[in-house]
Amino acid sequence: MSSILKIEIISDTVCPWCYVGKRRIESALLECPEITAEITWRPFQLNPLMPPEGMDYGDYYRRKFGDEDRIAKIRSAMVEAGEEEGLDFKFEKIKRAPNTLASHRLIRWAGAAGVQDAAVETLFRTYFMEGQDIGETDVLIHIAGEAGMDAELVSELYREGRDVELVAEEIRTAQDSGVTGVPFFILNEEMGIPGAQEAGYFKKLFTGLMAS
Repeated sequence: MSSILKIEIISDTVCPWCYVGKRRIESALLECPEITAEITWRPFQLNPLMPPEGMDYGDYYRRKFGDEDRIAKIRSAMVEAGEEEGLDFKFEKIKRAPNTLASHRLIRWAGAAGVQDAAVETLFRTYFMEGQDIGETDVLIHIAGEAGMDAELVSELYREGRDVELVAEEIRTAQDSGVTGVPFFILNEEMGIPGAQEAGYFKKLFTGLMAS
């Protein structure tokens, strides 16, 4: 008999550690076939003050981290962490640092369509491997179609400005609850886990929760 584990993942779509965390929790679940996971993705913005049109990627990271040498070291460590999880980060392809609110709206709609995980995966891949601007509506509509959503309906939802405040409120709720960084995992609505922990750590938590 399988046990149901509810997992909420608070993340941002431009957070490489969130992509790494996704792979690690997936690996942990593969090692626990007796567990059925119900995963829900929740929004967070690492930079809620990002202009709606985004910024030049290089300028943004120089402002955030300083000199190019420090940025290179950070990216090198991130590439190495990604490779360990089978992720081939291509930071050199990224030209724009987007405002992520529109991408979080897409994830919300994907949840209603039953393809939330596919949408999250496609958003991460499109940004980190292909370097596309996931702040652009046209890019997001294409991602919706790739993930199995009705692209025409998604286009209409964007034109109508749907769910901007609902998603913004969900982000504020995460902030008010004390979340300051992502990824952040909530297991069975009772246990909060910060950071992209190793798969083995998640596995121990899963088995412990299911046994209690």
